[in-house]
Amino acid sequence: MASIYQQQLGSEFTKLHPRMQERLAFASTDHRAFIGEGTMERVWHGPVYTQPFLRIGLLRHIMFPDAGVNVPFRIENYAYRDSFGRETVSWIRRFAFPKHTRCFDATMVRSTGRNCIVDYLGTHQHLAVDIDLSVSERGGLRLRSGEQRFYEGPFRFRFPMLFSGLADVEEWYDDAAACYRIKVEVRNPTFGKLFGYHGSFQPRWQELPPEQIPAYALPRREEKRE
Repeated sequence: MASIYQQQLGSEFTKLHPRMQERLAFASTDHRAFIGEGTMERVWHGPVYTQPFLRIGLLRHIMFPDAGVNVPFRIENYAYRDSFGRETVSWIRRFAFPKHTRCFDATMVRSTGRNCIVDYLGTHQHLAVDIDLSVSERGGLRLRSGEQRFYEGPFRFRFPMLFSGLADVEEWYDDAAACYRIKVEVRNPTFGKLFGYHGSFQPRWQELPPEQIPAYALPRREEKRE
Protein backbone atom coordinates (compact mmCIF):
# COMPACT_ATOMS: atom_id res chain seq x y z
CA MET A 1 0.00 0.00 0.00
CA ALA A 2 1.31 3.48 -0.89
CA SER A 3 1.84 5.86 2.02
CA ILE A 4 -0.05 9.15 2.25
CA TYR A 5 3.16 10.95 1.20
CA GLN A 6 3.63 8.75 -1.87
CA GLN A 7 0.02 9.36 -2.82
CA GLN A 8 0.25 13.11 -2.39
CA LEU A 9 3.62 13.65 -4.09
CA GLY A 10 2.99 11.20 -6.93
CA SER A 11 5.92 11.00 -9.34
CA GLU A 12 7.74 13.71 -7.34
CA PHE A 13 8.26 11.17 -4.55
CA THR A 14 11.09 9.52 -6.53
CA LYS A 15 13.02 12.81 -6.44
CA LEU A 16 13.47 12.46 -2.68
CA HIS A 17 16.79 11.15 -1.38
CA PRO A 18 16.58 7.32 -1.14
CA ARG A 19 16.76 7.48 2.65
CA MET A 20 13.91 9.99 2.68
CA GLN A 21 11.90 7.71 0.42
CA GLU A 22 12.51 4.87 2.86
CA ARG A 23 11.48 7.09 5.76
CA LEU A 24 8.19 8.19 4.19
CA ALA A 25 7.08 5.11 2.26
CA PHE A 26 5.60 3.09 5.11
CA ALA A 27 1.87 2.62 5.69
CA SER A 28 -0.39 0.85 8.17
CA THR A 29 -0.10 -2.43 6.26
CA ASP A 30 3.68 -2.51 6.80
CA HIS A 31 3.35 -3.08 10.56
CA ARG A 32 6.39 -1.07 11.56
CA ALA A 33 7.25 2.21 13.24
CA PHE A 34 9.98 4.79 12.64
CA ILE A 35 11.91 5.94 15.72
CA GLY A 36 14.47 8.75 15.53
CA GLU A 37 16.75 9.87 18.35
CA GLY A 38 19.22 12.72 18.32
CA THR A 39 19.84 16.29 19.37
CA MET A 40 18.31 19.60 18.47
CA GLU A 41 21.23 21.96 18.24
CA ARG A 42 18.98 24.88 19.02
CA VAL A 43 15.36 25.26 20.14
CA TRP A 44 14.21 28.86 20.16
CA HIS A 45 11.16 31.06 20.61
CA GLY A 46 10.23 34.60 19.67
CA PRO A 47 10.20 37.75 21.83
CA VAL A 48 8.51 37.85 25.22
CA TYR A 49 5.17 38.93 23.75
CA THR A 50 4.92 35.56 21.95
CA GLN A 51 5.00 33.64 25.25
CA PRO A 52 1.20 33.61 25.87
CA PHE A 53 0.67 32.17 22.40
CA LEU A 54 3.20 29.39 23.06
CA ARG A 55 1.91 28.64 26.56
CA ILE A 56 -1.57 28.00 25.21
CA GLY A 57 0.01 25.31 23.06
CA LEU A 58 1.23 23.46 26.15
CA LEU A 59 -2.31 22.35 26.93
CA ARG A 60 -2.61 20.30 23.75
CA HIS A 61 1.03 19.44 22.92
CA ILE A 62 1.23 22.19 20.28
CA MET A 63 4.52 24.11 20.64
CA PHE A 64 5.93 25.32 23.96
CA PRO A 65 7.68 28.38 25.46
CA ASP A 66 11.08 26.76 26.19
CA ALA A 67 14.44 27.37 24.52
CA GLY A 68 17.83 25.70 24.72
CA VAL A 69 20.83 24.25 22.93
CA ASN A 70 21.80 20.62 22.41
CA VAL A 71 18.39 19.40 23.53
CA PRO A 72 17.91 15.59 23.41
CA PHE A 73 15.21 14.79 20.89
CA ARG A 74 13.05 11.81 19.97
CA ILE A 75 10.54 11.42 17.16
CA GLU A 76 8.14 8.52 16.66
CA ASN A 77 6.06 7.91 13.54
CA TYR A 78 3.27 5.33 13.56
CA ALA A 79 1.04 4.47 10.60
CA TYR A 80 -2.48 3.19 11.25
CA ARG A 81 -6.09 3.54 10.14
CA ASP A 82 -8.13 5.79 12.40
CA SER A 83 -11.71 5.16 13.54
CA PHE A 84 -12.99 6.73 10.30
CA GLY A 85 -10.91 4.37 8.16
CA ARG A 86 -8.40 7.02 7.10
CA GLU A 87 -4.75 6.14 6.61
CA THR A 88 -3.02 8.15 9.33
CA VAL A 89 0.57 8.87 10.39
CA SER A 90 1.32 10.15 13.87
CA TRP A 91 4.24 12.51 14.60
CA ILE A 92 5.23 12.28 18.25
CA ARG A 93 8.08 14.67 19.16
CA ARG A 94 9.76 14.87 22.57
CA PHE A 95 12.28 17.54 23.64
CA ALA A 96 14.10 16.68 26.88
CA PHE A 97 14.92 20.00 28.55
CA PRO A 98 16.79 19.87 31.91
CA LYS A 99 13.67 20.38 34.04
CA HIS A 100 10.96 18.78 31.93
CA THR A 101 10.14 17.12 28.65
CA ARG A 102 8.08 19.12 26.17
CA CYS A 103 5.79 17.59 23.55
CA PHE A 104 4.88 18.60 20.02
CA ASP A 105 2.44 16.07 18.55
CA ALA A 106 0.32 15.75 15.43
CA THR A 107 -1.46 13.27 13.18
CA MET A 108 -1.58 13.52 9.40
CA VAL A 109 -4.09 12.25 6.86
CA ARG A 110 -4.38 12.78 3.13
CA SER A 111 -7.52 14.64 2.09
CA THR A 112 -8.62 13.92 -1.45
CA GLY A 113 -11.28 16.62 -1.18
CA ARG A 114 -8.75 19.30 -0.23
CA ASN A 115 -6.00 17.69 -2.35
CA CYS A 116 -3.40 18.05 0.39
CA ILE A 117 -2.12 16.55 3.59
CA VAL A 118 -4.17 17.66 6.59
CA ASP A 119 -2.19 17.94 9.80
CA TYR A 120 -4.22 17.67 13.00
CA LEU A 121 -2.16 19.42 15.67
CA GLY A 122 -2.10 18.36 19.29
CA THR A 123 -3.79 15.67 21.33
CA HIS A 124 -7.43 16.37 20.48
CA GLN A 125 -7.36 17.21 16.74
CA HIS A 126 -9.03 20.56 17.39
CA LEU A 127 -6.81 22.34 14.85
CA ALA A 128 -6.62 21.08 11.25
CA VAL A 129 -3.93 22.60 9.03
CA ASP A 130 -3.51 22.23 5.26
CA ILE A 131 0.05 21.16 4.40
CA ASP A 132 1.71 21.71 1.04
CA LEU A 133 4.39 19.11 0.28
CA SER A 134 7.32 19.51 -2.08
CA VAL A 135 10.81 18.13 -2.66
CA SER A 136 13.68 20.44 -1.74
CA GLU A 137 16.83 20.91 -3.83
CA ARG A 138 18.79 18.53 -1.58
CA GLY A 139 16.20 15.77 -1.88
CA GLY A 140 14.45 16.56 1.37
CA LEU A 141 10.77 16.92 2.16
CA ARG A 142 9.51 20.50 2.44
CA LEU A 143 6.28 21.17 4.32
CA ARG A 144 4.54 24.55 4.39
CA SER A 145 1.35 25.15 6.32
CA GLY A 146 -1.66 26.95 4.92
CA GLU A 147 -5.29 27.40 5.94
CA GLN A 148 -6.12 26.41 9.51
CA ARG A 149 -9.51 25.34 10.84
CA PHE A 150 -10.74 24.90 14.41
CA TYR A 151 -13.23 22.17 15.31
CA GLU A 152 -15.00 21.65 18.64
CA GLY A 153 -18.32 19.82 18.88
CA PRO A 154 -20.75 21.41 16.41
CA PHE A 155 -18.53 24.46 15.96
CA ARG A 156 -16.26 25.03 12.99
CA PHE A 157 -14.42 28.16 11.94
CA ARG A 158 -11.38 29.17 9.96
CA PHE A 159 -8.66 30.08 12.42
CA PRO A 160 -7.66 33.77 11.96
CA MET A 161 -4.14 34.26 10.64
CA LEU A 162 -3.65 36.93 13.33
CA PHE A 163 -3.55 34.12 15.89
CA SER A 164 -1.97 31.44 13.70
CA GLY A 165 1.54 30.12 13.33
CA LEU A 166 2.64 29.39 9.77
CA ALA A 167 5.19 26.58 9.64
CA ASP A 168 8.04 26.06 7.19
CA VAL A 169 9.71 22.68 7.69
CA GLU A 170 12.43 20.80 5.86
CA GLU A 171 13.67 17.32 6.68
CA TRP A 172 16.51 15.79 4.68
CA TYR A 173 19.23 13.16 4.79
CA ASP A 174 22.84 14.28 5.22
CA ASP A 175 25.09 11.74 3.48
CA ALA A 176 28.32 13.23 4.84
CA ALA A 177 27.15 13.00 8.47
CA ALA A 178 25.02 9.86 7.91
CA CYS A 179 21.99 11.26 9.72
CA TYR A 180 18.63 12.88 9.18
CA ARG A 181 18.42 16.63 9.67
CA ILE A 182 15.41 18.83 10.32
CA LYS A 183 14.78 22.55 10.42
CA VAL A 184 11.50 24.06 11.62
CA GLU A 185 10.42 27.70 11.71
CA VAL A 186 6.98 28.89 12.79
CA ARG A 187 6.06 32.53 12.30
CA ASN A 188 3.04 34.75 12.64
CA PRO A 189 2.25 37.28 9.87
CA THR A 190 1.95 40.06 12.45
CA PHE A 191 4.24 39.10 15.32
CA GLY A 192 7.07 37.52 13.34
CA LYS A 193 9.02 34.45 14.39
CA LEU A 194 7.31 32.41 17.12
CA PHE A 195 9.12 29.13 17.50
CA GLY A 196 11.56 26.77 15.84
CA TYR A 197 14.34 24.25 16.12
CA HIS A 198 17.02 22.52 14.07
CA GLY A 199 19.18 19.47 14.60
CA SER A 200 19.73 15.86 13.61
CA PHE A 201 18.71 12.32 14.53
CA GLN A 202 19.53 8.70 13.81
CA PRO A 203 16.80 6.25 12.76
CA ARG A 204 15.73 2.78 13.72
CA TRP A 205 12.75 0.74 12.60
CA GLN A 206 10.57 -1.25 14.95
CA GLU A 207 8.28 -4.08 13.93
CA LEU A 208 4.90 -3.10 15.34
CA PRO A 209 1.34 -3.94 14.25
CA PRO A 210 -1.11 -1.02 14.50
CA GLU A 211 -2.96 -2.54 17.47
CA GLN A 212 0.26 -2.30 19.51
CA ILE A 213 0.85 1.41 18.96
CA PRO A 214 1.27 2.98 22.43
CA ALA A 215 -1.71 4.95 23.71
CA TYR A 216 0.30 8.18 24.10
CA ALA A 217 0.95 8.16 20.35
CA LEU A 218 -2.75 8.24 19.48
CA PRO A 219 -5.03 11.30 19.69
CA ARG A 220 -7.40 11.39 22.63
CA ARG A 221 -10.14 12.59 20.29
CA GLU A 222 -10.50 12.08 16.53
CA GLU A 223 -12.04 14.66 14.22
CA LYS A 224 -13.79 13.51 11.04
CA ARG A 225 -13.96 16.97 9.50
CA GLU A 226 -10.96 17.85 7.41
